[in-house]
Amino acid sequence: MLTDSTLLDRLARYDPLVEVGVGRRPGVAAALADRGRTVTATDVRGRDVPGGVRFVRDDVTDPDPAVYRGADAVYARNCPPELQRPLADAASAADAACLFTTLGADPAVVDATTETLSDRTLHRVHP
Repeated sequence: MLTDSTLLDRLARYDPLVEVGVGRRPGVAAALADRGRTVTATDVRGRDVPGGVRFVRDDVTDPDPAVYRGADAVYARNCPPELQRPLADAASAADAACLFTTLGADPAVVDATTETLSDRTLHRVHP
């Protein structure tokens, strides 16, 4: 479950949001929905998400622009370097903010500002 409420606070500034690669970790999307945010979660595989969160099967390397259209922010947790550029491109095409965290020591390979949270680093991609 979500251990860093600071991450949630940063993401809750946006509405609506798209989480890319939700996997089996819908906690952030659910917490954002609980805060009254409109959240769409995506993944390349079908996933169960909690009530209040919309799920769409999508591959960010070949995204359906309709999924991201109208989003205020597109974000990913534990985003690997090879998906950072496609994530940024999908957000840019939707004119949305792009934010992500990485897994462990993975670097940000796109131009981004970093913010150190209590247990992770949040990257905000420059437009």
